[in-house]
Amino acid sequence: MQDGTNLPTVSVIIPIWNDPGPLATVMQMLRGLPNVLEVIFGDASDASDCREIAEAGGAKVVSCPEPNRGKQMNAAAATATGDVLLFHHADTEISAAHIDSLRRTMTDSTVIGGAYYRKFDPSQTRRQWMEPWVRRINRHGTLYGDQSVFVRRDHFEKMGRFAELPMMEDIEFSKRLRKSGKVVVIDPPLLASARRHKAYGAFRASLEGFGAIWLFKFGVSAHWIHRHYYRRGKKGKVAREGPLFEPAAIESHD
Repeated sequence: MQDGTNLPTVSVIIPIWNDPGPLATVMQMLRGLPNVLEVIFGDASDASDCREIAEAGGAKVVSCPEPNRGKQMNAAAATATGDVLLFHHADTEISAAHIDSLRRTMTDSTVIGGAYYRKFDPSQTRRQWMEPWVRRINRHGTLYGDQSVFVRRDHFEKMGRFAELPMMEDIEFSKRLRKSGKVVVIDPPLLASARRHKAYGAFRASLEGFGAIWLFKFGVSAHWIHRHYYRRGKKGKVAREGPLFEPAAIESHD
């Protein structure tokens, strides 16, 4: 629903893969959120539950034959009609304040895209010292998927969309985006779920995440990294199915 102003319209694009819990949570956040033109899921799930949850919430669903985030987001974006595409993860918060900030930012015609700053789950007290450091890095460094990357739709097409990678597509895209025009990082910061850190332990989860990024940067196939990063197992299931946020983790930004 738009507010009748001349601010840019926003299409929210979300890849999903066998993860109905986070999908249901993000649909609760998005349902009735003002100034979102449309929500589109690129769904690579094996069963129909994710599609049913998304469609029940009024979202559009584009079916994809395999879990490949680059392909999923490209397929969903191909059906979008908004001025700005916001590529969002299902396990990351979203609020009216985030959408309003994005629309105001994109009134500057020189800005072609960007992402949000990040914040850590308040329950992870040992990581809070990192936030100022991470903010400084985010201003000029790689833009990651859990920062909800955004880009003008026409510029996205001009860039050739995402590389068709199952993961690390954000790193590859960020590099091209920064080279193609003015990029900004905006507030309010986004809170991404810490469920993987809680399932594996913060040290191990962080080590695996950084390890995967550096393997990709040193030339290891994103397909190989994807197979190992999302390996199945008891703890892997907890990491995918556990609660997204602590009850007090999400603050009102309105």
